[in-house]
Amino acid sequence: MTAAAEVAVATVAQAFLDACAWDVAVRKPGNVSLHSPGHRMQAEDFLASARACVGALVAPGRRVGERVEAAVRATRAAVGCNTNLGIVLLCAPLAAAAERPGRLGAGPEVWRRALEAVFADLDREDAAAVFRAIVVASPGGLGAAAQQDVHQPPTLALRAAMALAAGRDRIARQYRDGAAELLDLGLAVLARHGLEGGLGPAPAVPDAARVAAVEHLHLAWLASAPDSHIVRRHGEAAAQTVLSQAGAWLARVGPGRPLQGDPAFAAWDEALKSASINPGTSADLVVATLMLATLQGGGRWHES
Repeated sequence: MTAAAEVAVATVAQAFLDACAWDVAVRKPGNVSLHSPGHRMQAEDFLASARACVGALVAPGRRVGERVEAAVRATRAAVGCNTNLGIVLLCAPLAAAAERPGRLGAGPEVWRRALEAVFADLDREDAAAVFRAIVVASPGGLGAAAQQDVHQPPTLALRAAMALAAGRDRIARQYRDGAAELLDLGLAVLARHGLEGGLGPAPAVPDAARVAAVEHLHLAWLASAPDSHIVRRHGEAAAQTVLSQAGAWLARVGPGRPLQGDPAFAAWDEALKSASINPGTSADLVVATLMLATLQGGGRWHES
C-alpha cells in the first residue's frame, strides 16, 4: 500500500470513530449516550464496538458484504451483543466509496456518483455475507420475510434484496436509493450549522454549536419518517407517536440552540428508555451522516 493510500485508510477509520463518538456524546432521546445508559447497554459498549470493528470496516479492497460480516463478527466478539449492525450496514458502503481516488474532500455530487457505483456493484456474495451478519447480530424484532429471508441463502444481489425491504426498513432504502437521504437530508442539516465538512473529534465537553447540530440531525431523521427499529419492536402507532414528538422538538432546535440542558428533553429521553423504545435506525443514520460529512470535508480535522 502506498503512503497516500495508508493516509486515506487512516482518514476513513478516524471519520468512522469520530462519528461513533459523537453518537454517544450528545443526548439523543431514546438512544444510549454518555448522559444516560439504556436498553441494558452503556455508551462504552458502543465505543468499544467502534474500536473493535473499524479495522474490518475500512480494510482496503474488501467488498461491502465482507466488510459488514467481519465488522459484525468483531463487534459480537468484543461486546457480546448487537450495538451497531445498522451503523455498519450504512458505513461500509461509505468506506468502500472512499477508496476511490478523488473522493476525500469531494463535494456531494461526486459522492452521489461514487456511492451509486458502489451500490450498483453489489452482488449475491455481498448479499450472502450481509445475511450471515444479520443472523449473527440478531437484531430485535427480526422476523421471517416472505422473500429473501436472511436465514436462507439469497437468490438476488444485495441491492435487489435490500430493495425488497426498503418499504419497511430505512437502512435498506439507502441501498435502493443510492444513499440519497444521507446526501439530501442528513448533509443538508449539517450545512445549516456550517458543519457540512464534519464535526471533528468529540471532546469531553462538546461545544454548544456541535451539540445543537447533532441534536438537530437526530430529530430531523426521527421526524421525517417512522423509525424502522421502533416499528419492528413496537408497531407503527408507537413509531408515529415518537415521530410527532420529535417534530415538536425539532421546531425548537437550531444553530447555537442546543436542547441538552432542557429538563423536559432529558425527561423525554428517559421516558422512551423506560418504555424500551429505541429509535435505533435514526441513530444509525446520524452516525452515517457524520462520517460522510467528514469524508466530504477530506478529514481536515486530522491534518497534522
